[in-house]
Amino acid sequence: MAVATGEEVKAVARYIRMSPFKVRRVLDQIRGRSYREALIILEFMPYKACEPILKVLRSAVANAEHNMGYTPADLVITQAFADQGPVLKRFRPRAQGRAYQIRKPTCHITIMVAPGAETEE
Repeated sequence: MAVATGEEVKAVARYIRMSPFKVRRVLDQIRGRSYREALIILEFMPYKACEPILKVLRSAVANAEHNMGYTPADLVITQAFADQGPVLKRFRPRAQGRAYQIRKPTCHITIMVAPGAETEE
């Protein structure tokens, strides 16, 4: 899903089978950084959450490039957040006929990019 609001362009991945807490820990590292920096960070971080985040980031940049005509090198991540999705509830059989509940969380990842004033190089 892609929506352009003003200068910001966003991409959303919904129903990702991962805890939003684990995803937020990675999103906090890339928020406010340039697209190039974020790619490098996500490529080398050891977390499983990096894969869907990388996919959403590339989608947001592709949306910005295709729909708004922005250059990927100029883009900065303005917003990045993970909302909680529906929780899948499962049961694990236990001793003496009991059952323990297992909660399998899902999340919705949203990343917004906008052209930033990159004057470092």
